[in-house]
Amino acid sequence: MKKQIVQVSVVQSAKVVAAVYLVTAIPVVVLASLFMSAVMPAGVGIAMLLVMPVAYAIGGFIGAVIGAWIYNLVAARIGGFEFTTAEVRAAVH
Repeated sequence: MKKQIVQVSVVQSAKVVAAVYLVTAIPVVVLASLFMSAVMPAGVGIAMLLVMPVAYAIGGFIGAVIGAWIYNLVAARIGGFEFTTAEVRAAVH
């Protein structure tokens, strides 16, 4: 059976993307700050550890708001993503 996503919740989508970006940014920033601490003053690496994951999450939130809003505009005019669903049997434990 084909289904179509005709609208996405802008704020909920943005919150999920921001959370994923935050979790994704933490190990990247930790590694980057280790490399940066070798060539920059120690305070820069610590500041980067605190600021960059939050900045990355905020950027992800804003990007997802714009993306979800554009998706809704496009989906209203030409239709949304289509996907096929199937019934799945429950696993026997």
